[in-house]
Amino acid sequence: MNTRPQVLVIDDDAVVGRSFDRVLSGKGYEVSTALSGEDALHTMENKDFDLVFTDIKMPGMDGLEVTERIKAKCPWTPVVVVTGYGSAENETRASVLGANGFVRKPLTPEMIESVTLKALLDKNAAAKPETAAEAGVEEVSEAVGNNGALKKAGVFAKNAGLFFAAPFIALGYIVALPAVGFYMTAKLGYQAYQKRRQSV
Repeated sequence: MNTRPQVLVIDDDAVVGRSFDRVLSGKGYEVSTALSGEDALHTMENKDFDLVFTDIKMPGMDGLEVTERIKAKCPWTPVVVVTGYGSAENETRASVLGANGFVRKPLTPEMIESVTLKALLDKNAAAKPETAAEAGVEEVSEAVGNNGALKKAGVFAKNAGLFFAAPFIALGYIVALPAVGFYMTAKLGYQAYQKRRQSV
């Protein structure tokens, strides 16, 4: 199983695709290229990608339409728009369509590597809240389970203590009752004696 991050580069200039391949393949990425938006979408039907780079100006489907189509089908896949015709309007539209980045040509090897790394880190960060939430639920469940187990253990210990103490409690009553009876009898006899003396 291939665990290398899969990167797709869409550009009608084959030199651009080779530049990405040359920079990223030595950094542990596997790079695929497509010369058009149509070709890229067809490639994505048969293969999953961790990151997509697309040029804006291409024959047929332009990069912004490609971005829109990819995001509609695979919203979790980061798409970075690359262009030599940068404009605020294109950048805003790319952002609205869900692009994860917008970079201008010419690209240096350092720029290619840093943009790739940032896009993948952003993708992982976006996935973490759900994982953290799931982990939180598991921790709460475990805590509740542990608390329930502790309560059950406490009830069991209390019942066991009462079970073993019961004979001693009963013995205490057996020993104490005659003494209490003797005391009450003596007290009543003394009171009767006092009344008799007072009446004489």
